[in-house]
Amino acid sequence: MAAGRGAEGAHFHRKVRCNGFRWRQLKMPSDGHSIGSSDRSFSFRCNLRSRRRSEQLGSKVQELEASLSSALEKCAAERQGRVRAQQALRKAIAEPRSATLESTSYPLTPIGVVKSCFSARNGTPRQPLLVPLARASLIFDTSRVPPASLEGIEEYSHCWIIYVFHLNTDLEKLWKHPARSKFKAKVRVPRLKGERVGLFSTRSPHRPCPIGLTVAKVDAVNGHMVLLSGVDLVDGTPILDIKPYIPYCDSIQGATVPQWLMGDNSLAVSSVNFSTNFSATLSNCWATKGRTSLYASPEEFQELIKEVLSWDIRSVSQRNSPHVSLVKPSEHTENHNSDEEGSYGDERLAASTRDVLYHLLLEGLEISYRIDGHGNVLVEKATISAGLQKE
Repeated sequence: MAAGRGAEGAHFHRKVRCNGFRWRQLKMPSDGHSIGSSDRSFSFRCNLRSRRRSEQLGSKVQELEASLSSALEKCAAERQGRVRAQQALRKAIAEPRSATLESTSYPLTPIGVVKSCFSARNGTPRQPLLVPLARASLIFDTSRVPPASLEGIEEYSHCWIIYVFHLNTDLEKLWKHPARSKFKAKVRVPRLKGERVGLFSTRSPHRPCPIGLTVAKVDAVNGHMVLLSGVDLVDGTPILDIKPYIPYCDSIQGATVPQWLMGDNSLAVSSVNFSTNFSATLSNCWATKGRTSLYASPEEFQELIKEVLSWDIRSVSQRNSPHVSLVKPSEHTENHNSDEEGSYGDERLAASTRDVLYHLLLEGLEISYRIDGHGNVLVEKATISAGLQKE
């Protein structure tokens, strides 16, 4: 019976996989014709599904190719735009127009300030290194200048200092409205007794961009301070930058200057002497001021006074008319380090005679002196300035 059932109606099972589709469990009849018909039907369905999937993949590939092509075109366009912008920028820089220059500004923030022996512009040397004992401390802003950035400066003997002529009376107008600001094309120079020369052939502080350049001797570096000597900087001067002085490239062999600058001693005085009671007046001031001084003793400070007054610090008009009272209401109207007439000194006509008494401010001390027609200076006394007494 079992064998008969197996012969007549026996069925067998068959597993088929078609082109990656899942396995199907097929119940196959023993009849050969039925098996062939089922195989053909199943194969057709597999081919149909494979064709559809192939079409879907082909469509997806086309979409990706189109997207890639669009991205490449966009990148090429962006690159071309950048190249054109760079070319336009280079052209604008190479061929600046006046309108562009007027609208361009480069704001600079000082990195430090100078504490100098020169309390006012009166008496501040016109050039650097003329007064070797003139000392100053360059104090850096620690919030912007880390002390590590000063390492190595002490290995140089001198440094360049870039600063702002901050006491110019027209400074605010110049910076707020540079296009409307005017400056004198020519200025008077002391060495030519008032004769005018072109502004840019001098070191006058009254310039379109009131920036000064000086050199000083590096004495020491102490934390965030650089101690200097031979300075021509007034107290409170803002500093924009310092750079080391390098002799092989900064010292130019064979450099020439105009004839009027040839005489090194044209502004030197004949002699500097001190009155008999000057030392006593200086000692009285030193008891109050000595603790904060850049100088170790009143004797050293007196040597500074002698070096400063060894040059005629008066203006051209003061030298030409020494007995005319030119009382200035405020030292803030003077021009520091200027080549122009009227830029130095404060002269007052003595009450009893027509002799002029001049005043020099150093470290808050007022030094009174006179100078005769032969260039002989007599330093009379030292007093604490009125401004310092109020403090």
